[in-house]
Amino acid sequence: MSIAAPPIDIGIPAEQRAEIAAGLGRVLADSTVLYAKTHGFHWNVTGPMFNTLHLMFMEQYTELWTALDAIAERIRALGHPAPFGGSAYSGLSSIPETQGIPKAMEMVHELVQGHEAVSRTIRSVFSVAEAANDQPTADLLTQRLQIHEKTAWMLRSLLDQ
Repeated sequence: MSIAAPPIDIGIPAEQRAEIAAGLGRVLADSTVLYAKTHGFHWNVTGPMFNTLHLMFMEQYTELWTALDAIAERIRALGHPAPFGGSAYSGLSSIPETQGIPKAMEMVHELVQGHEAVSRTIRSVFSVAEAANDQPTADLLTQRLQIHEKTAWMLRSLLDQ
């Protein structure tokens, strides 16, 4: 005899949980596309700043990889499936694919734009989490926002003339 799981009752109504999970799905998609882009740039960067950028990109894609799990697990805790797969992510992400292999500083420029795009997506979900009194999601989003804004600033600093 199997015992069915009880309905989710964490103090957030189902409709709000669905809205938050959908927003987190967009954050997950943006983060996954940015992860893949950063990892690809790590593999393909060349030029005088190779070592600096190769190591910086590795640090950034490693941090993003870890974040993906936390975002997906929060979606699951809210009672929804986490999106996965290329077509799901391309439909949800606000970050465009890179065409070809850009020059090193073009890579940096694209990553600045990517981190800022994730920041905008996070901000769009934050108000929904706050309205639902969903502190765990708000905390996760705050942490992610701090990292993306700091990373965008650091990358942008490389582009200053």
